[in-house]
Amino acid sequence: MSSPSDRMSPQERRVGAALASIFGLRMLGLFLILPVFAVYAPNLPGGHDLGLVGLAMGAYGLTQAVLQIPFGIASDRWGRKPVIVVGLLLFVLGSFIAAWAPDMHWMIAGRVVQGAGAISAAVTALAADLTREEQRTKVMAMIGSSIGLVFALSLVVAPLLYGWIGMGGLFVLTGGLALLAIAVLLNVVPTPPRVPALVRLPLRRVLVDGDLLKLNLGIGVLHMIQMAMFVVLPRALIEYGGLAAAEHWKVYLPAVLASFAVMVPAIIAAEKKDRMRLVFRTAIALIAVVQLGLYLFGDSLAGLALCLLLFFVAFNILEATLPSLVSRTAPPEAKGAALGVYNTTQAIGLFLGGALGGLIAQRLGSGAVFAVCGGLALVWLAVASTMRFPRRRPAA
Repeated sequence: MSSPSDRMSPQERRVGAALASIFGLRMLGLFLILPVFAVYAPNLPGGHDLGLVGLAMGAYGLTQAVLQIPFGIASDRWGRKPVIVVGLLLFVLGSFIAAWAPDMHWMIAGRVVQGAGAISAAVTALAADLTREEQRTKVMAMIGSSIGLVFALSLVVAPLLYGWIGMGGLFVLTGGLALLAIAVLLNVVPTPPRVPALVRLPLRRVLVDGDLLKLNLGIGVLHMIQMAMFVVLPRALIEYGGLAAAEHWKVYLPAVLASFAVMVPAIIAAEKKDRMRLVFRTAIALIAVVQLGLYLFGDSLAGLALCLLLFFVAFNILEATLPSLVSRTAPPEAKGAALGVYNTTQAIGLFLGGALGGLIAQRLGSGAVFAVCGGLALVWLAVASTMRFPRRRPAA
């Protein structure tokens, strides 16, 4: 039997679920745009330029990358909740600007303001404040899993919502979801007590830690690939699959459901049976295989559907395990700094994936996007082969 200290307390479960929902509501607002934005963009002046389309998709990540660490520092000084509320309000403002945008340049401006609400580090720091050390990995995994879940959900519902309320309505909905996240934060999540600051390692120590560097590279590459793929995939489903945007759910829904049926046992094996190394590397290899499949067979509906299924399996596994590995690997006195750097590199990946994916697609075609993404995945796999994996914490 597990001891009480090996189980999450009711408050820890509530905190984990609430913070995961805050992350999820905000990320759902972002991910709802991915499956349909490339289809909608030609309706705006400048929307036929895939470079601008990719920049609009990735611009959010640029301001996230710049402001993630400052928001984390501000949360240390003025408290987690006030900083998270400010960040979510900025996200709401950016959503409304994007909903109104009359051309691609205003759309990019709205996405930049959305990204200014850089709350990821503050939310993960709040999770650390409200959980015990031996339960923190579980809470981080809950938050990471919520990102994979809402990404999958967005791919299913976005085409349907786009058909009903249009792109402007989607952006208004994203702002409403952020306001709902504020309500969850203020009414469900406890306020942590202010405690004296611990002696912290210099940020430089976190930046040069070899194992953390490899994890940061991983999250950056994962989101570069994700954003670059969805610059070109929605149009591929229309051109090669013969599916209107409102019918893309017919591909996404079966793939998402099947991916979760595979992903859950993989996560259990990684955590409970100490097979994190095998599961983690297999998921990265699968990302590379998906890119090869899209390059070779991305001109058929069957090929696109199979590749999307495999991508969702790998993405959901990696999105759940990466923050867990960071929380275990970082020194206890530098967890906040490590999470800030991790979230910054994630945002850089979002920006580069959108911007470079659009540029490559514009100049070299969609096949070149998949080739570059496959090369990135292989580099990540080579780096991951040298990683040291922290062993599962034994029961107290």
